[in-house]
Amino acid sequence: MGKIIIVGATKGGVGKSVSTYNLAYSLASVGKKVLAIDFDSQANLTTCFGVEDTAAVPVTIGHLMMAQIDDEELPDPSEYIMNRNGVDFIPSSMVLSAVDAKLRLEMGAERMLANILEPLRDLYDYLVIDTCPALGALTINALAAADGVVITVNPQLLAMMGLQEFLRTIKKIKSRINPKLEVEGILLTMCEARTNLCKVISEQVTETFEGQIRIFESKIPSTVKVGESVYYSEPLLEYAPQTKACKAYLDFGKELIGYEGKSA
Repeated sequence: MGKIIIVGATKGGVGKSVSTYNLAYSLASVGKKVLAIDFDSQANLTTCFGVEDTAAVPVTIGHLMMAQIDDEELPDPSEYIMNRNGVDFIPSSMVLSAVDAKLRLEMGAERMLANILEPLRDLYDYLVIDTCPALGALTINALAAADGVVITVNPQLLAMMGLQEFLRTIKKIKSRINPKLEVEGILLTMCEARTNLCKVISEQVTETFEGQIRIFESKIPSTVKVGESVYYSEPLLEYAPQTKACKAYLDFGKELIGYEGKSA
């Protein structure tokens, strides 16, 4: 049965979608069958996979959520699961923003995404979800469906400020809705290792959470190659395999799997 992992953040612009994208390919590179799910109405992950006009996609995760809300039968997975370079993905679009508003009025709304993903678990080793950078109904849905959470943090002061609130939300979801939910760890992204701020914030994260939450040893460096790879809709593994960022994502994927093996 596949493991569902969400990649979450409390603030936009911390490399969350790019990290989800490259994590999916890192896991695929070691022989894992991966499904990536774009659960953000901005559809950044969908764009990473090369979909230029997200509004033109006939069935997205938003449409599936609407079907769940309206108690309609879901279409066959072949109608909404797309593939690029060996990784399957479910795209998103602005339809998901309408879902966000409707979820607040629904009974049992927290389990809508889980109901969609549960039948797909047996088809994959990992289901990796990119979430929106807000603690709203969509993020709660993702947390209710997930087994584990990877928290992406840009080592800047503002990116750190919402971290404790996010962790409190995860704790509430675990105690009230999804007892299997665990924090896999904190992934530091966009690290300018030479700057004092990066060093200070990285040390602060370590001091604050060491012994409580895993801080992944793999830290994703800031490089223009990441942005270029997204522009060309190619993972770093294909676009710039020799870069430090690519190695960091590969190491992160292996580290995540190794960590799960130790905790099992």
